[in-house]
Amino acid sequence: MAIEKVGIYRKYHGQVPTDKTGKPLPKNLWPKKRPFSWSVRWFGTDGKRYSKSFKTRKEAEKYAENRQLDIRSGKPDLPKKITLKRFHDEHRELMEKNLAKTTLRLHLEVVRFLAEKVGWNCDMKRIKTTDIEKVRAFRLKQGIAAATANKEFRAIKRIFNLAISRGYLNQGCNPCVSIKQIKIAPKKPNYCSPAEFSSIYYHATDTFWKTILATVYTTGLRLQELLNLTWSDIDFQESQLHVTRKPKVTWVQPWQPKDCEMRVIPLPEQTLNLLTTWQSVAPEECPYVFMEHERWDFYRKKMEADTWKPGQSLSNNVLRRFKTLCKRAKVKIYSVHDLRRSCITNWAKALPVHVVQMLAGHSDIRTTQMYYLSVQPEDIKKAQKIQSEMLGKIPEADLTDPKVTHFGKNRVFPGKDTGCRKL
Repeated sequence: MAIEKVGIYRKYHGQVPTDKTGKPLPKNLWPKKRPFSWSVRWFGTDGKRYSKSFKTRKEAEKYAENRQLDIRSGKPDLPKKITLKRFHDEHRELMEKNLAKTTLRLHLEVVRFLAEKVGWNCDMKRIKTTDIEKVRAFRLKQGIAAATANKEFRAIKRIFNLAISRGYLNQGCNPCVSIKQIKIAPKKPNYCSPAEFSSIYYHATDTFWKTILATVYTTGLRLQELLNLTWSDIDFQESQLHVTRKPKVTWVQPWQPKDCEMRVIPLPEQTLNLLTTWQSVAPEECPYVFMEHERWDFYRKKMEADTWKPGQSLSNNVLRRFKTLCKRAKVKIYSVHDLRRSCITNWAKALPVHVVQMLAGHSDIRTTQMYYLSVQPEDIKKAQKIQSEMLGKIPEADLTDPKVTHFGKNRVFPGKDTGCRKL
């Protein structure tokens, strides 16, 4: 069938050549007398014929081979033309409810950066690898960190993969494929030791903050998981905490955990007692665990007036107040996420890494190993002890080699006259 076949033909230009008498030459003589190019032709799903011209037959054959593969896989049509501006608007509309707001904001931002270099009206098929590299170089000159540049690069690479899946680019035409991310040496993760945590905990003067500190340090919750925690997520009888998706119900905002994974975390007795104490003085009818009285009154009024903005923080100034506690305790200025990281490190000292991964809520075990397991001084000493045990008792090495001292025997070499010669 014509729709399944890609053909290569000569495409002639100019007037038909004639002989000496002015009579048009037959078509079999045209290749030697008439200029031409090579044309690749095929039919699309709409029944229309498409073509693309090339200067040489070799180029035409290479293109025809790729088009034939596309047709056999059910993609006979050419990619649709779309400008960066149209893609930007379409992507915002399609992904508004399918992506996290921060992720969508990043996607739209990197498209704007690209448009500043190539123009909003540029067809996405015309964007080259050098354009992507220019955008990254420009952003680095603006002073962004290498890690931020890598994050933006991954976002723009994802954008072009989406353009391929939507039919705007051919398969394998992502201009980011040949570009590598900037290599960044990993840094030692921050670790809050039990002694430092005790000092921070001591300077927390109210039950609310004592409960927050103990909960994060013993459960490894992310900040948003902590703020969206409801009383129904805590099983006081089984001493367990559930991290799970929440639909919109009365006072509860819709929310889902990162990586969309539900998990169950055991609660130690001390944390459970603090949660019980805080529950007895927490705001009545408030479904959220860590929402103080003033914030609950503000939140309730906003909800009743239907003026609460989706995505607004359920509890404000958490990070600033935590840093104040660190300053009072005269320890390193940690973040709430550092407490989570420290909890995961403490788990790793006694639990298999796959169990730590499950408790931490990581979809990839490499994330647990790379960013959250901090090597401690006691681990170094333990490794040193193991090395000493492996060596066992070995004889001490001589301080000097007898052969290079005056007390060593002279070395002799064969001589011509006496048979040997002393040195």
